[in-house]
Order: sequence, then C-alpha cells, then structure tokens
Amino acid sequence: MKKLEGKPDVPSSAVRAFVLCGGPGTRLRPVLADRPKSMALIAGTPFLQLLLDRLRSQGIGDVIFGTGYMAEKIESYFGGGNKLAMHIRYSREHEPLGTGGALKLAEPLISDPVLVLNGDSYVEWSLVPMLELFTAKDADMVIVVEAVADATRYGSVALDQDGRVTQFLEKGIRAGPGLINAGVYLVGKQIVRDLPAGTAISLERDVFPRLLNRGVYGLACTGLFIDIGIPDDFKRAQALLASRVGTTSRDPSASASSGVLGNSI
Repeated sequence: MKKLEGKPDVPSSAVRAFVLCGGPGTRLRPVLADRPKSMALIAGTPFLQLLLDRLRSQGIGDVIFGTGYMAEKIESYFGGGNKLAMHIRYSREHEPLGTGGALKLAEPLISDPVLVLNGDSYVEWSLVPMLELFTAKDADMVIVVEAVADATRYGSVALDQDGRVTQFLEKGIRAGPGLINAGVYLVGKQIVRDLPAGTAISLERDVFPRLLNRGVYGLACTGLFIDIGIPDDFKRAQALLASRVGTTSRDPSASASSGVLGNSI
C-alpha cells in the first residue's frame, strides 16, 4: 500500500491500547449485579481477559484501562499485568465522563496513534491493516466496521468507494442490514488533544460526527462481533466465545490491507 508523505510508519509495538470499561452496565444488572460488565465471566474467564488476549495476539502489550464503576474489581484482578506479561495501567473516572471524557482523561498515558476499544464488545480486528490504512491515507482515525443483518441497535456508518466515512447515524435510525461501528478505533492523538477536559462527552454521538471533514476511514471486519451489553447477547456470548478463551496465537489475517468495503480484515 502506497504511503502518503508526511506520516511515518508506526510499528505495532509502539501502539498502546485504551480500553473503555468504566460504564455502569445498567442493562446487565438483572444478571450481573456483583461486578462491572467488562468483568462478566465467559467460560469462567473475565470478558476483559479475552480482549487482552486479542491485544497480545496483535503485538500490543501496553494497555490502559479506563475504569469507573466498580473500578476496584478490575484493578485488583489484573494489577499491573505482570502475570500476563503485559503492562497495564489505569485511568479512573471519579464521576461519569462518557467515552470521550474518559479518553481525554487518559491523554497523558496514550500513544499516538492509540487503539481504543469498547470493553463490552468482542471484535476480531487486526492491527496491521489498520496501521497500513492510517498511514496510507494520512488518516486522523480508522474505525473498524462490520456488516450486520440488523443495524437498529447500533450506530450505522456509511463509507464512500475509497473507504472514507461519510456519515454516522445514531442507533435506532436505520433498521435492516448495514455497516455498524464495531467499537474499535485507531485514533490520532490530536483528536484527543482537541477534546474538552473534565467534560462528559460521547465519542459516538458528540465527537465522531464532527470529524467527517477530517481523514476518517472505515475498515471492514468479517470476523466474529458480539456486544455483551444486554442479557440476551451476554447469554449468546457464552457459546460463541467459549472457544476464544485462552487463545493468544497471532491472527493470520493480519496481513490484509485495505479500507474499502469488500477488502476487509
């Protein structure tokens, strides 16, 4: 893939991950009252462990958890990451800041670019094609998108033929098949610098729609996607994700390299 001048190659090892896991998980309270939703057990293993396994498989060993609700449950379980041969740090909210405010709070700890993940979604993303697209397009952000049969529950995303994002639609607006925001983003640090400090703000609702005049590209993923945020999907995840528990092998699809729909990771 041809690289535009002005943006150097970024090695995978230089990318840190920021995992959003501070939300209260109110929809899961009926089935998960004693822990944050990102610590929900899948085959006896915390969901966050699956995300860490995915990160490690992509060569990322430096992780920041954005904690808030029941933060001590996450922090006491994972500690500094020594047992996982990873470096784990914490950016704890003392009041709800939303996804954008949580990312802004962690600004001193993140890399440029930083990989941002939702802590309640499992997505089979690959870092190398995300970095290739970020570099080749001189992008400000690369967002992983996934085709689903019904986009009603999620925010829809429209791409042009070059893979550039042209529209973000909030959840509930578009029913039927569509591309959704899968909750994995490679974000240039300038976007984070531009966020207001100490303010509750949503990346999905307040920030991303304002970035369309900048270089925002989508990369289609065809692997497994599941959001455990509601009881039915949490139950479904028990079967779908059981085989992923303890999986740390490097993803063979990491050599794919295009952001146009149809050439996906």
